Amino acid sequence: MPDEVTMQPLAERFEEAAPLFAGAGLPWLKALRQTGLERYNTLGLPTPRVEAWKYTNLRSLARAGFKPAVLAPDVSLDTVPQARALVLAAPVAVLVNGKFRADLSRLDDLPEGIEVAGFADMLESDPAAIERLLEETGDDTPMRALNAAFMADGLVVRIAAGAKADRPVHLISVGAAADAPLAFHPRNLIHAGEDSRAILVESHVGAGGVYLGNSVTDAVVGPGAVLDHIKLQNEDRASYHLALTGVALAEGSTYRNFTLSAGARLARNEIHATLEGGGIECRLDGAYMARGSQHLDTTTFIDHAKPGSESRETYKGVLDGQSRGVFQGKILVRRDAQKTDGHQLNKALLLSPEAEIDTKPELEIYADDVKCSHGATAGEIDEEQMFYLQARGIDREDARDLLVAAFLEEAIETIAVAEARDAMRQVVAMWLTEGKTP
Repeated sequence: MPDEVTMQPLAERFEEAAPLFAGAGLPWLKALRQTGLERYNTLGLPTPRVEAWKYTNLRSLARAGFKPAVLAPDVSLDTVPQARALVLAAPVAVLVNGKFRADLSRLDDLPEGIEVAGFADMLESDPAAIERLLEETGDDTPMRALNAAFMADGLVVRIAAGAKADRPVHLISVGAAADAPLAFHPRNLIHAGEDSRAILVESHVGAGGVYLGNSVTDAVVGPGAVLDHIKLQNEDRASYHLALTGVALAEGSTYRNFTLSAGARLARNEIHATLEGGGIECRLDGAYMARGSQHLDTTTFIDHAKPGSESRETYKGVLDGQSRGVFQGKILVRRDAQKTDGHQLNKALLLSPEAEIDTKPELEIYADDVKCSHGATAGEIDEEQMFYLQARGIDREDARDLLVAAFLEEAIETIAVAEARDAMRQVVAMWLTEGKTP
């Protein structure tokens, strides 16, 4: 690194860690990591002075002194902590601190036409395939650049053209730290071939300690393909979860994403979707549930680059205690993207006078033949509804839980996969139970 460039927080031990990364001897990958490091050090760890991070302060993360996970011994984990993960009948791929664990995974019953492999394993067996997949990715943000510098493992999912999978593939990512705070930066690559259909589900859970997961998922959805991408973030309360998903959508494709955020001390779920053709359907939906001093950030960006496509967003949040929620949703309609239909909505329910929501829906439109709208609301539970339920013999705490569950149901109903809908409802019920007064 040039002497004048200061190493930013989280990057200080790069030179020590770099020889231990998978594919460290590959010149093209070494150059990619070095470029990521230089870009991250130039941009710096985001602060609230950066507009995209205006409402999310990473100061506590910068002070935590995270050690790269590749410099720590592998975590001794014999079983996956399933209690906070989604309950699904599906093949499972497991990451522990960003490292693919074949011994904990169950991939012998994958749907026909779907291949799943560890990022590091594929670098050994087919590095050219990883190089091609990485060439298809874009976007340049500080945390993506940091991920590029430190990516050591992750998951690769390849869906063959014409494959039709009616069962999900389940990725369970486990974070665990023992003696020192750990940071890991998994890179997940998804390629859905032309006219394929697949369901990918993620559960992010913890097994103790202070850790940072800074994941990047890059998805390429081919012409006419349909990808349902469902995610639960239910990490330990001492953890930090930063996730960026970049999606490139081809002509006539469909991408449906649903994310439920319920865990972590601080979490940011960021999605960038580029609609690169006509006849595309893009749905970004989700919910967030926070209490105590949790901070949960949802940031989305949908780029309508070509005419004749549709996007929809519905995010609903429930905030209790001194928690804080953030929703930033932006729809960009480029000059050539006539006949665009884009809508977004954020609703927040505040259960405590100390809870806070910052919401910033945006439309940036350069075409004149479009249908676009956005909206945001925040409020408390309706006391008339509470009175109605209590008048029928339901105590106040149970009445509140019924109304919260009903409020979140509108978002959960957007999930196209019935089994996943039911699993998400179980997570909501668990969250409500955990919040009951002893």
